[in-house]
Amino acid sequence: MEVPFTWNGNDGNLQMIAGGESSPIHFTNLVYDGTLYTLTYKWPGVERRPCSPVGPFTLHDLNMALKSSRFVGAEILERGEPLRVNHFRVGVVWEPPPEVIPAIPGISILRIPLMSGDIYVDREDPTKFWQVLQFGIQNLYDPELDEWIRIDRIEDDPGAVELPDECATAASPPESSG
Repeated sequence: MEVPFTWNGNDGNLQMIAGGESSPIHFTNLVYDGTLYTLTYKWPGVERRPCSPVGPFTLHDLNMALKSSRFVGAEILERGEPLRVNHFRVGVVWEPPPEVIPAIPGISILRIPLMSGDIYVDREDPTKFWQVLQFGIQNLYDPELDEWIRIDRIEDDPGAVELPDECATAASPPESSG
């Protein structure tokens, strides 16, 4: 299904809004004052979800994850006018401690993939994302666990990032131990 996506950023806060009241899905994800939040208003076959403060996360954390991405290659996105992009891949894995999953003979380190993303950025300006494919647990409600984002317009002006009232009053996430 296709729904509008908007991304706004301002002073280290970020907000992505997918869909809207008239769309089949409607949710927002935010990085606000150092915390990652998700709020699902509407999703097919899923009851409305309250705002969830996921945990500590900042724009710096996001940039560090993107810094670890691997170059896949130069490509051309076929659109109305072809876009010359560089394709990068980034992944997040979990290395469970031995008290959670005991050592497996023959495997020195167990890594469980949680998510991956293919990011297509402008060849001349890598701060401009033109397309993203996300796959993983962040899309738990989608049976395919994936999501394409195609960007058709980029503005350099800061946008409004608003923490919904429901998120402002949500229970705080547990503090990270490191």
